[in-house]
Amino acid sequence: MNNSVEWIWQHPHWPAFTWKVESLAPLLRTCTQAQGQLLGMIRASGEEASAQTELDALLQNTIMSSAIEGEQLNVGSVRSSLAKRLGLLSDERVSARSEGLAELMLDATQRHDLPLDSSRLMHWHRLLFPETDSLLAHHVRVGVLRGEEPMQVVSGRIDRPVVHFEAPRRDGLEKQLEGFFYWFNTSRSDPTLDPLLRAGIAHFWFVTLHPFDDGNGRLTRAITDLALAQGEHQTIRFYAMSASILNTRQDYYQILEATQRGDVNLTSWLVWFLETLLDTLKQAMQRIDRVLAKARFWQKHRDAGLSPEQTKVLNRLLNGDVLSEKAGGGFVEGISAAQYQAVATVSKATATRHLSDLLEKGCLMKLPGGGRNTRYQING
Repeated sequence: MNNSVEWIWQHPHWPAFTWKVESLAPLLRTCTQAQGQLLGMIRASGEEASAQTELDALLQNTIMSSAIEGEQLNVGSVRSSLAKRLGLLSDERVSARSEGLAELMLDATQRHDLPLDSSRLMHWHRLLFPETDSLLAHHVRVGVLRGEEPMQVVSGRIDRPVVHFEAPRRDGLEKQLEGFFYWFNTSRSDPTLDPLLRAGIAHFWFVTLHPFDDGNGRLTRAITDLALAQGEHQTIRFYAMSASILNTRQDYYQILEATQRGDVNLTSWLVWFLETLLDTLKQAMQRIDRVLAKARFWQKHRDAGLSPEQTKVLNRLLNGDVLSEKAGGGFVEGISAAQYQAVATVSKATATRHLSDLLEKGCLMKLPGGGRNTRYQING
């Protein structure tokens, strides 16, 4: 590689990417098996559970994709916008922001048979930055490509900046994008290219082009979802890769930078991509396991004569929900009487009585420990 070449897009063979098949084959087999296992679990969960699982995955993908960029969305508003488009009931108020993000997510996944072109991409960019939200659109060229100034990802002090990435020059960007669109649309029918590798290549290629002032990461992940939907030949999404990327955000940026500073061999990036996808699929299977366990639980206790408050708390435990909208956590170590009181909105005495009743009916079991530290979990 020429010493004057600092970025991958300056390489004379860009974008003729290569990779080592022998390094990727075991991961590809494992990911494909996990995909099949997940779809089998979905079929076993029933139509109603499948619809809720799809909503949960789409919501998680939308929320986490924005969180990667440091943006916190209104979870209830986004959930309602998605639910409405999936034909599910929701009475939450929605914003122009959540409506745009929901439309983008579903256009990328439910309309996967449509080609990706400049017109569709510009429409997606406008959905990211609705005109009614002037703060978000401030200083962003919406629905058009970035300007002539260099596009760099920089950190550090103003007087000693560290450039982590510089995108291709503005001159010739339209041609570069047309080349990407042509590859993306024609590679769907390439029998020699595994669909999962295609998704990983599309992700890296587009984020390296970085064609907009802002929103490149979110559009990259939408294109990745589109590629995965095309590879699976189905509109329904049951897993959220953005969540796994958020959990390993620093690793994500590091592998991107390392690959963007290298030659056109994408093996290391594709290994990271497939490992992250596999983690995503495993998390989705764990969620489906909870759905099936929940169905079995209520089949067993449907005639238990529980109060609305008891039902609410049990559902929260069965869902693995948290006490707030914060990521992570949950009732990993069971629920205490104080937590029951807060979730059910009842008095301390009522919480104690409800918990005793749930123990007697076999819905809950006590965890080791006692006194004020007594905790309870689902009796599976």
